[in-house]
Amino acid sequence: MFDINGWELLILGVLAILVLGPERLPDYAAKFGRFVRQARTMAERAKAQLKDEMGPEFSDIDWQAYDPRQYDPRRIVREALNSADDDDPDGRPDHADSADAADKTVKAQSAPAGHDPLLATPWDPEAT
Repeated sequence: MFDINGWELLILGVLAILVLGPERLPDYAAKFGRFVRQARTMAERAKAQLKDEMGPEFSDIDWQAYDPRQYDPRRIVREALNSADDDDPDGRPDHADSADAADKTVKAQSAPAGHDPLLATPWDPEAT
C-alpha cells in the first residue's frame, strides 16, 4: 500500500519514538488505529451508497478496465512494437503472397551495408 520495506518501517518507528517519546507513543498509536478503522468504515459506507444509487448497473461494471496497473508503459510499447510488425506504415496488413511485401520483409531483415553483425559494436570510452 505505502511501498515501505522493513528497514524503512524500522527507521520510522525509531523516529517516532525519538520525536514523540515512549510515554506518548501508545496514545498516538491508538489514535492512528482509530483513524484507520474510521477511514475503512467511511470507504465501506461510500461503496454501499454508490451500490445503492447505481442499482443493478453497479455489478455490471468491469472494474478491471479501470485498474491503473494495466497501463504499464513497457507493456504498451511492447504491444505497439509487436503490432507494427503486422501492419504496413499505411495501416494495411501485410500479404505474404505479394512480391512487394516479400521484398520489404527481406530488406527490413537484412543488415545495413558495411555492418558485420559478428563483430563487436564499437564504442567510445570517453563518451561514457
